[in-house]
Amino acid sequence: MKKILLIVLATVAVVGLVAFFIYRQQSGYTKVLTAKIVRQDLSTIVSGTGQIKPKTYVNVGATSFGRITHLLVKEGDHVTKGQVIATVESVQPEANVQAQQATIASAKTDINSYIAAEKTGEANVEHAKADLEQKRLDWERAQGLYKEGILAKQDFDAKKAAYDTDVASLAQAVAGLNQAKAQTDSARGHLQTQVATLRFNQDALNKTVSTAPFDGIVTNLPVREGETVVVGIQNAEGSTLMTLADMSVITAEVKVDETDIVNIQIGQPAEVTVDALPGKVFKGHVTLVGDQAILRSTGIATSQSTTGTEEAKDFKVVVTLDTPSSELRPGLSTTAKITTAHKASVLSLPIQALTMHNPDDDKAKGQGGVQAASTSSAPATKSAPQQGVYVVDKDKNGKLRAKFIPVTTGITGATDIEVLSGPIEGQEIVIGPYKTLRALKSGSLVKRDTVKPVVPASTS
Repeated sequence: MKKILLIVLATVAVVGLVAFFIYRQQSGYTKVLTAKIVRQDLSTIVSGTGQIKPKTYVNVGATSFGRITHLLVKEGDHVTKGQVIATVESVQPEANVQAQQATIASAKTDINSYIAAEKTGEANVEHAKADLEQKRLDWERAQGLYKEGILAKQDFDAKKAAYDTDVASLAQAVAGLNQAKAQTDSARGHLQTQVATLRFNQDALNKTVSTAPFDGIVTNLPVREGETVVVGIQNAEGSTLMTLADMSVITAEVKVDETDIVNIQIGQPAEVTVDALPGKVFKGHVTLVGDQAILRSTGIATSQSTTGTEEAKDFKVVVTLDTPSSELRPGLSTTAKITTAHKASVLSLPIQALTMHNPDDDKAKGQGGVQAASTSSAPATKSAPQQGVYVVDKDKNGKLRAKFIPVTTGITGATDIEVLSGPIEGQEIVIGPYKTLRALKSGSLVKRDTVKPVVPASTS
């Protein structure tokens, strides 16, 4: 029993000594996570959520009052330009057209009768001219005979009266011809009025038949056959027959946070994913960047809002898909990832490695934490914090120390950021843990932590 107890005590003593030596060896060191500066392709991505929308869509409104007699399409149907999609009762418009056509036919008959009257008037004028010419010759002969004393005064007066009568008859015939022409012109004018009225009635009849304005798909059909529709303002109840969408050009209309909108430009590439089609990615490009901010809580433009409270805002961005798919439908929820910047094979480091460091901290304390002696009684000017990383280097004794180096950065990727100046390729830098990185001082002894952090288990 005593031997067993001695063996146990000896074992405990050995373990204690080992632990003591390990503790002494690691005292003064800070465990850190490290990574290397590498070259890789970087892309800055801005995300926005929204919905699928066709570039062109229209609400086909009722253009005539009445009951729907035929509804020739259903929701989801594909239609072609000019295809009849619905008809409204047309008894009265058809009657108006037929009555007007009869009126025009009657007016044309009247015109033909007036033209015949013109012909009669022209013949009367020619006849009157011939009679007048004959009476003129008789009158001239009578004047010669009367001067020679051969013709009696009674006969002379008769010739003169006959000539004067034919002059009046010619004037009457000409007036009758002019009257007939005027009546014809008036009838033609009335005919044009009747034709214009027929066009009006025909247009009213045509409006009882609705046709597709372009090739597309029926995305909304709020009415049924037999219902009565009215001509009214757009989107008013009973005035919209259906909604047609041209799915040949499909867009993703998304909202982008106001902090990211300044980086988005027309033409930038984008990847669009749709919640209803998991695993599929549609390529596209930015075709519209909104100029008006939209309140996130209400979706109303700031220019239309009457509230004075400050709140988060978004901007509308439209991404046009390069290759539309028949699987897409208007209104599907979508996410667009827009590449606002891209660089190939650039120096990069993990974003979490960046920290702010004040050079005054290094001046105030040495590596061992001893307060440095003040060389002047005058207060020192405070330095501005610098952005940079801690580089892991060996000192002259072969120990690892963290040295702060200022860094100038470029574009930002999902997890990494471009290095414009500072550390070089292959250098080892401190990337965490976060609390350790914030408290780390330049020149501190460090030790690589090879234990991977524990990832919390999912509660779902």
